[in-house]
Amino acid sequence: MPKRLSVAQYEQGVRKGDRSVLARAITLVESRKKSDQILAQALLNQILPHTGKAIRIGISGLPGVGKSTLLDLLGMKLIEQGMSVAVLAIDPSSTLRGGSILGDKTRMQNLSLHPNAFIRPTASDTTLGGVARKTREALFLCEAAGFDVVIVETVGVGQSEITVSHMVDCFVALMLPGGGDELQGIKKGVLEVADIIAINKADAERIPLARATLREHRAALRYLRPKNNHWKPQAIAISAITGSGVDDLWALICEHRNVLEESHHLSLLRQTQRKRWMWDLIRESLLEKFQQHPDVKTSLETTEESVAHGLQTATTAAQTLLDLFAKK
Repeated sequence: MPKRLSVAQYEQGVRKGDRSVLARAITLVESRKKSDQILAQALLNQILPHTGKAIRIGISGLPGVGKSTLLDLLGMKLIEQGMSVAVLAIDPSSTLRGGSILGDKTRMQNLSLHPNAFIRPTASDTTLGGVARKTREALFLCEAAGFDVVIVETVGVGQSEITVSHMVDCFVALMLPGGGDELQGIKKGVLEVADIIAINKADAERIPLARATLREHRAALRYLRPKNNHWKPQAIAISAITGSGVDDLWALICEHRNVLEESHHLSLLRQTQRKRWMWDLIRESLLEKFQQHPDVKTSLETTEESVAHGLQTATTAAQTLLDLFAKK
């Protein structure tokens, strides 16, 4: 394994846009080793003043909806306009083997080869919502490296939409034409957090179905309260294969950005995100300490079994474990 760099070396490499150092810096912040965490925290403190200038976009959707195809096309369009693009592609980890597909880099064939792009596939590592533990920190590092647009791409598994929407400026939900009854359970949650809904694969024989789906979503959006008073969520039909509607999608993202800036809501949004990040870290740290507490570890398995078999209530069990944790 390559030797860890100093904080100054990491910072200089990231600030210069060195892709190799950026990749190593992200690996550093993802590490669970205590020594790496201390080094990562020092690095994040150093680069923090150089973050916040990128357009942060979240894109989510079920497997097969065409996220990678869209990002490959959209990313190349933005590069042609003189921008640089970073994609943090969160892969679903295998719940059986703990492995990860990590195939996004190969699916974004054009973008992955361009010098003005950076793609980082990261396993979700069983984190709630299918979002990697250190996605926020990776996002900050990409901003410090000077990327104009940072996109967080994740699988639409319900909670992931909420998680991603809390760390980006604009959240785009990709949907399929039609969708069927199996999607109805997640649609409401998606609509509530989405700034833009894009019905992908609106091409060939699917165009009529895509238009019908678009009308349904536009009608549904009228009955939901927007996330803020300055932007009414929009729905659009696109095709990542033919490119139809992709320019319009980017125009909507830019319009959303302008509205947030002109209303001063962007700065308020970023402030809220930073506070939420702090509390997320507190919860994560407390849970880790709780699970590693010697008395809790000793009693946890039997307590879980007791609750599972109805021998005591979850409330009583939880309080018992918390009391053990609180003992000095």
